[in-house]
Parts: sequence; C-alpha cells; structure tokens
Amino acid sequence: MANGKTWAWIGGLLGGAAIAGAATYYAFEKASEQPPFTLVERDGAFEIRDYPELVVAETRAIGTREAALNAGFGRLADYIFAKRRGDNGGSGGERISMTAPVLSARQDASWRTQFVMPAKFTLATLPKPSDNVDLTTRPARRVAVLRFAGSPDDAALAQREAELRDWLAARGINGGAVEYAFYNSPFIPGPLRRNEVLIAL
Repeated sequence: MANGKTWAWIGGLLGGAAIAGAATYYAFEKASEQPPFTLVERDGAFEIRDYPELVVAETRAIGTREAALNAGFGRLADYIFAKRRGDNGGSGGERISMTAPVLSARQDASWRTQFVMPAKFTLATLPKPSDNVDLTTRPARRVAVLRFAGSPDDAALAQREAELRDWLAARGINGGAVEYAFYNSPFIPGPLRRNEVLIAL
C-alpha cells in the first residue's frame, strides 16, 4: 500500500500533467482564429470596436444561460466537427476549424449561441447544417466591450454589464442589447480566461 509520501508524489505528477495539459490547450485556444475588428477607442479594459459583416453558425436553446450555452455549444461543435449535418442529421464531410469567441445572447425566451465561421467560408461554401443549426450573416456593427478574467458566472456578467453601461453613460452614449463572448474552455484556470461583455451601439 502506498504511503503518504507516495500519494503526494502521485498527486504531484497528476497535478503537473493537468497543468501541462491546460497550458497546451490554452496555447491552442489563443492561436484560434478570431473575427477582425477596428479599435475605435480604448480606456483601460473598456473598448469600442467596429466589426465587419461576419458569417456565423447559430442555434437557440431554452433554459438558464449556462444550460442553454452548453446545449448550444454541443450542437455547434457537432456541426463544425462533421458529427451531425444535413436534413437527416448525418455525419461526415469537411471539418471546420474552431474559432474564438463563442457568443451568447438572450433572444426572447431563449438563448442564442453562435460560432463565427473561419474567414475562408461564405454562406455558399459552408456545409449544410442539421435542422437545429442555422447559417446566417451578422451585419457590420459597432459595440462597446469590457474584457475581464475569471469565471464568467451570472453575477460576474451582470456586474461587468453594469460597469460597461456606467462607462457609456459617462460619455453620453446609450447602449443597446448585451451579448457575452467566451474565449476559453471551462477547464482553463480562471485567471487565464478571457471573457467579454459586449453592448451594441
């Protein structure tokens, strides 16, 4: 039977492996393609950005924000990784590279989750999705953004949204609908995660 020192040594190895794995995946996520934008203004963690028209895959789910995001992420991942496509939900075909961020916003009684498609694709060249995923374009837009690290739970998102709206109000700007952007997987340590709150202008 292993003694205390042996278990500590094993735990250290497993912990080191987990940290190394997280670091590798963090580097992979940082290298993922991101949608281009023009920086209009920066004030610390606050920014105003102009985004061009973007091609996105999207889906909607009902429930809490986190549950709907998990469901939406699963559907969109099945689409880009060619696990579920077409009218009959079949699989196969060209895989699509994962991009960042994953976008989430409330829409009526549901939550909308979106993946931005890599720039090389158009609506005409993307594989056909299954019936619970739609392909569409988002018009060019201007948004205010607040970037923050840590766990993006509901309380943190509400706090950052309030801070961003206060920042806009101080400039005499009325903001519109809010949207959330998540750049990292849940198992990435909180201090390394990149999250953003976006408000339409």
